[in-house]
Amino acid sequence: MAAEGVKFQINYKLNDGTLVNLYAASVSELEAGLADLAMNALNIKTTGAELGAGYNPPAPTPTVASVSAQFNAEPVPSSDNACRHGAMVYKEGTNAQGKAWKAWMCAAPKGAIDKCEPIWVR
Repeated sequence: MAAEGVKFQINYKLNDGTLVNLYAASVSELEAGLADLAMNALNIKTTGAELGAGYNPPAPTPTVASVSAQFNAEPVPSSDNACRHGAMVYKEGTNAQGKAWKAWMCAAPKGAIDKCEPIWVR
C-alpha cells in the first residue's frame, strides 16, 4: 500500500537484484523523479556491480527515455486521472504553433457528446 499522498509508484528490479523504487504525488514530481533516476542510473548500476559481481555498465549516458524503456516503465493513472469513461490516456504532442503539450485524455470515442475535458500537464 502506498503512503498517503502518493499517486504514482514505479518499482524497478535490475538484473543483479538491485531494487529501485520511485514514488510521486503528481505527474510533474514523477517526471522529475524519472529525470533524477536517469542522471543516477549509471551510479546505481555501478554501485550494484561493486557490491555484487560482474556488471559491465553501458557506455552512453542514460536519458529519461532510455531509463523508462530499459525498465519498461509507464506512469499508471491514479484515480485523479480517471473519468466516468474509465482510465484516462496520457498523450503528448505539438500544436500548430510548434509548442509541445502533454495531457491525460478521456477514453470516450472522438466526437462523443459526453467526452470529458483533458487534464493538461504543465
